[in-house]
Amino acid sequence: GQCIMWILAPKGHEDEGAYAVKDGAGEKVVFLFEERDDCERYGIQLEARDHPEMVLIEVADTVAIAACERARVKYTIISPDDIVIPVIQDD
Repeated sequence: GQCIMWILAPKGHEDEGAYAVKDGAGEKVVFLFEERDDCERYGIQLEARDHPEMVLIEVADTVAIAACERARVKYTIISPDDIVIPVIQDD
């Protein structure tokens, strides 16, 4: 069965794919949120750190994972038990 996940994308650039964070190795990682509220909260935190406005996108987990694998982008599933806070990233 499919589960619904939530991803963030920069407003106006939804077609370019999900917002991704960089991990310690500098590789992009897409966050797939199980809960809409968690996704929304993360988006608000990003905007508070001067990121562009984010939009929430509802996506089937199988679709999101397949898209990440096709693009060779790592992903991580954020469950309600996971606390994620945006880190300030120096490019």
